[in-house]
Amino acid sequence: MGNKIYQVDAFAHKPFTGNPAAVCILPGPGLNESWMQDLAREMNLSETAFLYQEREGYRLRWFAPGGEVDLCGHATLASAHVLWEEGLLDSNQQGRFYTKSGLLIAELRGSWIELNFPVVRIQKPLPDDDMALVESALKVKPVFMARNQFDIMVEVDSEDKIRRLDPDMELLKKLPGRGIVVTSRSNSPDYDFVSRFFGPKVGIPEDPVTGSAHCALYPYWNSKLGKQRMIAYQASSRGGYLRVQSNGNRVILGGQAITVLRGELTLNNR
Repeated sequence: MGNKIYQVDAFAHKPFTGNPAAVCILPGPGLNESWMQDLAREMNLSETAFLYQEREGYRLRWFAPGGEVDLCGHATLASAHVLWEEGLLDSNQQGRFYTKSGLLIAELRGSWIELNFPVVRIQKPLPDDDMALVESALKVKPVFMARNQFDIMVEVDSEDKIRRLDPDMELLKKLPGRGIVVTSRSNSPDYDFVSRFFGPKVGIPEDPVTGSAHCALYPYWNSKLGKQRMIAYQASSRGGYLRVQSNGNRVILGGQAITVLRGELTLNNR
């Protein structure tokens, strides 16, 4: 028997929306990292999650086609969804994940899953050269730019500009960090703010829905809008909605997920 693998649309209200992630359930530790990286490239999704049972939860790692990442929201959501759907967790049990970003907890709330993630705060402004590169790559004039521990975050002055973005991916690759998050206030009463995420450096030209980016977007828009609970929309071609709120120094990310594929790998991970 090979390892079971699933493809799940995360932060999705219907199939073929949100962000697809692969979830591979392994029998135990002793993981071969080059095998995991090869499988992530083979799946060719923004992230492939690998997990196995450990203590009262699961060890979880995420691989993009271009390398391992330290924090991923949608693949964590997908992993929790698979554990509940496959009966590996009871509906009243938490999903507890040991990761490179510490313990992450998922809870099932009806048809929604809530993830308890660390807040990601702005760390420093961008150097002038990087600011000029951002403006050239995005082909718009930002109203705000800064770095956090993962990404560059940029605010522009309208949702229309977010939706029309057609960035120069080769220029974006020259910027520091994992990727670039571009955000604005919403034009719609259905959500509070909008964003897009570009990560060509890690093999993701545009990520459909980026849960981890909202760990930084929530405190930013909370300080600007003064709202404790917000609805976010990531305006990729697939699109996806998130519920975001605070829990002290943590962010609660809410989303839905739908399994679109179940399979079994014919190769092992040794």
